[in-house]
Amino acid sequence: MPELLPFLEAAAAHPELKREVLEYLQGGSTSRLELKGYAPRVKVERVLTQLFHTHPELRIERIELAARSGCSDFVGEVIATEGGVTHRFAFTWCCAWRARELGWKDCFGFWDQTRAAREYGWRCFERWECLPA
Repeated sequence: MPELLPFLEAAAAHPELKREVLEYLQGGSTSRLELKGYAPRVKVERVLTQLFHTHPELRIERIELAARSGCSDFVGEVIATEGGVTHRFAFTWCCAWRARELGWKDCFGFWDQTRAAREYGWRCFERWECLPA
């Protein structure tokens, strides 16, 4: 959560959403953050960090996240709502992609996705694309 905090604090998002994001990441429930399907909290945190990092100006009141979690990736769509305006983003977070980009291999010759996830955390977004609302 340390990587998320500066972006969350600087974001123009609704204070209640900010509070609920922190509660969710500490194991609590939330009404302003809706997850469709199963998503590990650490992967949700990475998407939220990217959202608040790339769009701190949005006065987000509610977030919907629909994604598929794999071993090395997290692929889906996030919808951020501010007032009556909807912002949609398609994303692919992939630590194996980041390892390939950096040329990092482990002792077995596989892409070192563990190192990439550890060292780059939320910064493993292969795709972050604004979609039409």
